[in-house]
Amino acid sequence: MRSGPIEFSGMSYLLSFVLPNFYFYVTTAYDILRHNGVELDKLDYLGGIK
Repeated sequence: MRSGPIEFSGMSYLLSFVLPNFYFYVTTAYDILRHNGVELDKLDYLGGIK
């Protein structure tokens, strides 16, 4: 960071950076696929078994 290094615990890093980024990209991929005509439903997004 510009102001210097930042230290996090493993749990803080996971909850503050990793999971929000992961869900952002999963949601974006889902939206792009739906926009391009791929038939997906809520269970596809949630990882459910049909």
